[in-house]
Amino acid sequence: MPPRLRRAVLTTHVVTSVGWLGAVLAYLVLDVTAVVGRDLDRVRSAYVAMELTVLYAIVPLALASVIVGIVNALGSPWGLFRHYWVLVKLLLTLVATAVLVLETQTIRALAEAAASGADPRELPGTLPHSVGGLVVLLLVTVLSIYKPRGLTRYGWCKQQEQRRNRGEQSTALMARQPDS
Repeated sequence: MPPRLRRAVLTTHVVTSVGWLGAVLAYLVLDVTAVVGRDLDRVRSAYVAMELTVLYAIVPLALASVIVGIVNALGSPWGLFRHYWVLVKLLLTLVATAVLVLETQTIRALAEAAASGADPRELPGTLPHSVGGLVVLLLVTVLSIYKPRGLTRYGWCKQQEQRRNRGEQSTALMARQPDS
């Protein structure tokens, strides 16, 4: 991938990932408000806002982050399957996105129940998922920053192949140079 395109993809990945994290934090505030709030209208509004936040911010940002992250990894020296930290990051992100998409049905049902006129203060909220999602996203962020060492078997083979190719190129260049 050309450097200019690579920077654009990386920027898009950072923006969508940070946006996802920020939207989850906003959702968590709404979730806590819905679960512990006593004001009927505020709790009702929190559930409705939770649904809107998930459908129009969190899910689109999560899907964009996954897609752009895969493109970013494939176009970078890190690769998608070469380093354990990239692979773990991918798996955590895919699991988080799958759980999120499945959880949208529950969130929609909670919002509909809250808007129906029933007392929403008795609804369970989604705090375990909110907190769990936040923890997973923070872990993915830490992996992105610290990049722990460790090549996968595929990465090790690719590294050896690159070293052999560099050695062959170096030998070929030396053979072409005239003796002094």
